[in-house]
Amino acid sequence: MRRFFGLATIVVCAVLVSAQPRLAKTLDIYVVDVEGGNATLFVSPSGESLLIDAGNGGAGAQRDAGRIIEAARDAGITQIDSLIITHWHGDHYGGLAELASRIPIRRFIDHGPNVQPTEATDTFLKTTYPALYARATHTVVKPGDAIPVAGFGVRVVTSAGEVIRAPLAGAGKPNPLCGTLKPVEAIPEDRQSVGSYITFGKFHALHPGDLTRDKEFELVCPTNRIGTVGVLLGLHHGQDTSSSEPFVHALQPRVAIMNNGTRKGGYPEVMRTLYTSPGFEDLWQMHFSLLSGQEYAAPGVFIANGVDDQPSAVPIAPMPLPQPGSNAPPPPVHSGRGYWIKVSAQEDGTFTVTNARNGFSKVYR
Repeated sequence: MRRFFGLATIVVCAVLVSAQPRLAKTLDIYVVDVEGGNATLFVSPSGESLLIDAGNGGAGAQRDAGRIIEAARDAGITQIDSLIITHWHGDHYGGLAELASRIPIRRFIDHGPNVQPTEATDTFLKTTYPALYARATHTVVKPGDAIPVAGFGVRVVTSAGEVIRAPLAGAGKPNPLCGTLKPVEAIPEDRQSVGSYITFGKFHALHPGDLTRDKEFELVCPTNRIGTVGVLLGLHHGQDTSSSEPFVHALQPRVAIMNNGTRKGGYPEVMRTLYTSPGFEDLWQMHFSLLSGQEYAAPGVFIANGVDDQPSAVPIAPMPLPQPGSNAPPPPVHSGRGYWIKVSAQEDGTFTVTNARNGFSKVYR
């Protein structure tokens, strides 16, 4: 009888231990590989979660939703507490319906109406999206809004084409790099992106969505309203309509994590801007970019996913950007496992970045 009681006690204790909340001491950030789209998961020490974007739709929806779920499981969470859709492009919201069918989402956040009408997006916003947030809450945010997430701070700095007017705490210095704005042919919805400033003690990060150079300019010129950050996330996949020198060099990120694809983003101009930024240490990439070639690519240990259709020799020079249109060759298919890049941040400002493909980690103190 005693022995049975002892075994029962062990079983009960095991159940109680397994039911304990997440007890990590770090803010964990998973930059999920959604093949040149965006999905970035933040999980606080208490287990409160924020997901920025939900990956691609169409044929990629099941793949991308599955990769986000895999990251959620690794983080030990069973729901998404808050979800921000930065803007209404298919590589950012396309996987949302599939994801919502696999994991509860409690709060949906966006910038408001789509300003770049397309049939697929307009249909989604009229029918599918309202049905998703009918079982939760829906919030349209404006610059300056705080998004309530237990365990870390989230401040909206851009939304619906507007930027914060008052500097964040500790920011507001003149930006000597402003000069004249370089012209940009901005895609309308990119300019609407919800940009989020993340704080965890002394750790600061920025995810500006696909914010374009003209809106970046407004954010940091003539004064820098953001200040400096430890980690710059996204970078509009490394496309040259974003990540301008006045913006990146004003933020002075120690680390950038680029959500590029094999042949999407990683433009040489963006790479040069990052590598010459004051205090910049490392670029981590979701994919090796054929558009940057070996000339500008980060060392292999910093790249989460390679090229499936690997040529016998990768040229040093960047590949020319394919011309748009129906005759453009399709991008190389990445059919293997998608690896994430994970940031584990401490309140003293120290953070560790890990490449899930090879287990390589680097600590930034």
